[in-house]
Amino acid sequence: MNQLFLSLKKNLAMNKKITLLSFLFSNLIVNLSLAFCPVCTVVVAGGVGLSRWLKVDDLISGLWIGGLLVSLSLWTIDWLNKKNIKFPFRKILVFLFWYLLVVLPLYKVGIIGDLRNQIFGIDKLIGGTILGSLIFALSLLFNNFLIKRNNNKVYFPFQKVIIPILFLLISSLILYFLVR
Repeated sequence: MNQLFLSLKKNLAMNKKITLLSFLFSNLIVNLSLAFCPVCTVVVAGGVGLSRWLKVDDLISGLWIGGLLVSLSLWTIDWLNKKNIKFPFRKILVFLFWYLLVVLPLYKVGIIGDLRNQIFGIDKLIGGTILGSLIFALSLLFNNFLIKRNNNKVYFPFQKVIIPILFLLISSLILYFLVR
């Protein structure tokens, strides 16, 4: 009887933790959807899924993963700013969180780390992710430059979405012709 009571108590405590984590996670997702640029992030995520489904080279898939991770990181930082949540090294920790959340599972299941899937001694998915992160960040800087140049106005509707996607698409085409 005592064993049954301890088991029920342990399960109840675990259920409370799961419920709390589920609530926090769903709240985070809902709030994130109101932040940075949801359309852009959905398109980047779709690009990752599509490239893997089409058996596109991992260097190109990594390019889109890098763009997605920069977008998610900026989303999260924007959400933290809106909620006035501040802690030391916040921006760096947010980027580390998202990159580790993606890279570690990919490494764990063997998608990253295959010696036959390297270019210049670097895993193609990791190299593509780094390159995609840089390209996405440069596209955001270019977009900001264009906006400032035009008296803080966009040149065309959805410019903030189109510029990063265009940068990633052009980079994907260039890499496609380089690695085929």
